[in-house]
Amino acid sequence: MEKFFHLKENGTTVSTEVMAGLTTFFAMSYIIIVNPQILSQTGMPWGGVFLATIIAAIAGTLVMGLFANVPYAQAAGMGLNAFFTYTVCFGLGFTWQQTLCMVFLCGLINILITVTKIRKIIIQAIPEVLQNAIGGGIGLFVAYVGFLNVGFFTFTTKADAKNGDTVQATPGLAVMNNPTIWLFIIGLFLAIILTVLKVRGGMLIAIAVTAIAGIPMGQTTMANSISIGDTFAQLPQTFGAIFSAEGFPSLFSDMSKLPIILLTKLPLVLVPIFAFSMSDTFDTLGTFIGTGRRTGIFSAEDEEALENGSGFSSKMDKALFADSIATSIGAICGTSNTTTYVESSAGIAAGGRTGLTSVVVAICFALSAFLSPVISAIPSAATAGVLVVVGCMMASSLKEIDWGDISEAVPAFFASVFMAFSYSISYGIAGGFITYCLIKTCKGKAKEVHPVIWVVSLLFILDFIITAIL
Repeated sequence: MEKFFHLKENGTTVSTEVMAGLTTFFAMSYIIIVNPQILSQTGMPWGGVFLATIIAAIAGTLVMGLFANVPYAQAAGMGLNAFFTYTVCFGLGFTWQQTLCMVFLCGLINILITVTKIRKIIIQAIPEVLQNAIGGGIGLFVAYVGFLNVGFFTFTTKADAKNGDTVQATPGLAVMNNPTIWLFIIGLFLAIILTVLKVRGGMLIAIAVTAIAGIPMGQTTMANSISIGDTFAQLPQTFGAIFSAEGFPSLFSDMSKLPIILLTKLPLVLVPIFAFSMSDTFDTLGTFIGTGRRTGIFSAEDEEALENGSGFSSKMDKALFADSIATSIGAICGTSNTTTYVESSAGIAAGGRTGLTSVVVAICFALSAFLSPVISAIPSAATAGVLVVVGCMMASSLKEIDWGDISEAVPAFFASVFMAFSYSISYGIAGGFITYCLIKTCKGKAKEVHPVIWVVSLLFILDFIITAIL
């Protein structure tokens, strides 16, 4: 153990690493409850997603621990699963099998940019203001999804007198007269209180207590649960789905998404893959740099190697590779992008410094696979509050933006707030990129915009034009 993980060299012990692993697991274990609830809305079997989430988390976390020897854990990313469901499947009309193909390609792309200098080009291409805005915007989007999942916001429809059949929707707050709303409020307050008090495993505790409170309210019932046998029986429906006729063959041969010209297909497929890849990459980089720099897990040399794209010469290179591998494995099993969890910081704060912490987290995920009957009975009202609080935490990157500078505020607004308004992560990214190019051009600084930003912006504009024409 000592020889493999270098415990003494990193100033830690086996007992400290075990406690750190348990702390990280309980801080992030809510994902095995929330992720199946979000992805199953696309038609994916709940049990298949549940096990795929666990398998991807185990694979990615083990590679992180055994290959990179760092105390980080991985699982399906919040925000990325919402993008999968609400933007790509519901918004763009792709099937869940096709969307899994995009996630798989995203993993391959991230592997490529990890082992080459493409990573350096991408990191330098996207300005810091847009990186912060996109991260914060995804947080706002996730919180909004939490509110909508329980009907906390309502949309009153009415016919437009001028246009006859046209229906307008007026947003508003729901009437507090049903048990779903009240259970959500209980869970939201619990999640807020436990998070503010920094209770270990606070998110999981909030979900568990809220689910129990839902029993007498008729919201939590075992009638909705899925047995262990049924859970494992559903895994073959998602495992390898990307290689079935509904997967890659369908993604690249569905003529309904190719109405006039080949370019119509390009934005529809490339933009979601780009959005998946960029969100995953910067989410992971932010976690590594934000936590590793303070604790000494990653050195200045690691960050320098990251920018130079130097293969596997550092722990951070290996950790990024583990993250990319996990995304592709997750897509094969049947879940959205797997990413490094910022909740790993809880275990790091508890003393975790080596890959042994990650191994302990992976073992905990493996054991949780046998809890499907209990987990599947938990209502969405018990998890929606956690989504809102997670969204609040993800929105913290907005504080890094200089809102007093209109040239930064406008693209930041469109990349973040507009993301929630349009109910689409990709449209938020589009708004941010396009307005950034516009402002730089108006200020005579168009040459400062990286070609990658220009190309992606033009793809977005082309997508909007083609959609309007068709």
